[in-house]
Amino acid sequence: MNININNPIIVQSDKTLLVEVNNELYIEVRDKLSRFAEVIKSPEYIHTYKISPISLWNAATSGMSYQDIIEILEKYSKYEVPQNVIKDIEDNINKYGKIKIIREENSLFLISKDLYIMKEITNYKSIEKYFKEKINDFKYKIDENMRGEIKLSLIKLGYPVEDLGGYIEGNRHEMSLKKFTSLGETLSIRDYQKEASEIFYADGSAKGGSGVVVLPCGAGKTVTAMAVMDKIKEETLILTTNITAVRQWKQELIDKMNILEENIGEYSGEIKEIKSITISTYQILTHRKSKVDEFVHMNIFHEKDWGLIIYDEVHTLPAPIFRAAAEIQATRRLGLTATLVREDGKEEDVFSLIGPKKYDMPWKVLEKQGWIAEAQCTEVRVKIPEDLKMEYAVSDSKSKFRIASENYRKIDVLKNLINEHKDDKILIIGQYIEQLNIIAKELKVPIITGKTKNSEREQLFDKFRIGDITILIVSKVANFAIDLPDASVAIQVSGTFGSRQEEAQRLGRILRPKKGDNRAYFYSIVTADSREQEFALKRQLFLAEQGYKYYIELIE
Repeated sequence: MNININNPIIVQSDKTLLVEVNNELYIEVRDKLSRFAEVIKSPEYIHTYKISPISLWNAATSGMSYQDIIEILEKYSKYEVPQNVIKDIEDNINKYGKIKIIREENSLFLISKDLYIMKEITNYKSIEKYFKEKINDFKYKIDENMRGEIKLSLIKLGYPVEDLGGYIEGNRHEMSLKKFTSLGETLSIRDYQKEASEIFYADGSAKGGSGVVVLPCGAGKTVTAMAVMDKIKEETLILTTNITAVRQWKQELIDKMNILEENIGEYSGEIKEIKSITISTYQILTHRKSKVDEFVHMNIFHEKDWGLIIYDEVHTLPAPIFRAAAEIQATRRLGLTATLVREDGKEEDVFSLIGPKKYDMPWKVLEKQGWIAEAQCTEVRVKIPEDLKMEYAVSDSKSKFRIASENYRKIDVLKNLINEHKDDKILIIGQYIEQLNIIAKELKVPIITGKTKNSEREQLFDKFRIGDITILIVSKVANFAIDLPDASVAIQVSGTFGSRQEEAQRLGRILRPKKGDNRAYFYSIVTADSREQEFALKRQLFLAEQGYKYYIELIE
């Protein structure tokens, strides 16, 4: 038995990994582990990672072999890696690509060289219905319109499909990245943006063209998408989270691409334009008058022969959009996100219908290179006031969380933090509108919520950007796609239970590179010894995986 007690990892037979945070090899091993495992617990000294089928399949699609993974585990493990773990890794990695979808003579076929697998899956009635014709034991003709559904059904049986069915070319539209922005600044594509776009496109072959690019907030996912558009040069549909993001996409396209403004359309609650480049929101596409009515705006997917569909913040994709994605598998699909984490557990749907992870860059690598700000994360714990203790004690779990989240003692902590950062631009972010309104009144600063008119919202964002206001309160609208490059402090006063993706997005609001020392500060004010503190630990899991450490301050 090989034993190296100085190594940082203990590999357990249930495929969890215990990793010593204070080990001198921790930083080295952390970025390697994030390619095929995810953090599920992150107390101060020992982090627990989990190896799952979906984490292994994403590793396989990004080029990792089972030998690569086992070599990492054996190199950094204190003790021998359990044989069942080695076998499970080998089996799951090898499952990817065992079943393929290919195109021959304008028809789609499901194929495998493994007779046992084909016999197994053809026995499932849930799979059999997708077959149009049996060619032989290893090859079945499938319904073109069921391409997405069959992939989804097979991954739920433990078989991720490698889709080499290719794409129908969309309407041609000439476009390219500019050499200079509208302000005359040189437009330079960073190495990782170029690499991500090339891996996604794969020279136009069926091996590329669908999948997810994972980059930190502030690292230039939009420019990466533009580099892909430059390669494909076809009419493009861009879907994003809200109207603010729609306008930002439009500004970025005008600023950085050779596209006429008249060829860029906005499809929103306010404007319904279908143009060669059309930008819309998930909200308008999933809008309907009642639960029994049709999603009338879903027709946008068929209004043009799109050559590319871009799903911004793909981890937030609503269920109806997944269903639409299942029907358009012959169109190239690019997902953009800072994290593949989904709180609803639908990672397999993203893998099957948008595509597997194509590119991933650890946050701390980009921080070290200066492409995103160096962030310090602090959890400030404040005691619950005496007059709320009894109400808290007798409340149910959900009410306990809200009472703790709206703890009025947080306002004094907030004032102290603002005083500490009086020369910085500060975002105050929260979940509960009533709480945020109280803070806005107390501090005499503006607030943006979901009810704020878009025109007023844009005015406040512009004032914040140019420095007319230096403190801005925002509700959940701040979770996604708001470009406030000079914000260097974010103070979170409440959040959505244990949402890891929300935590990552909120930190992301302040990660754009800064002039000077390139530093950012992220504070989370929580009520000590409460349900809120318990959920805060879960919220921090993804950022812990990326190497962020939370400092703890206890306010008596």
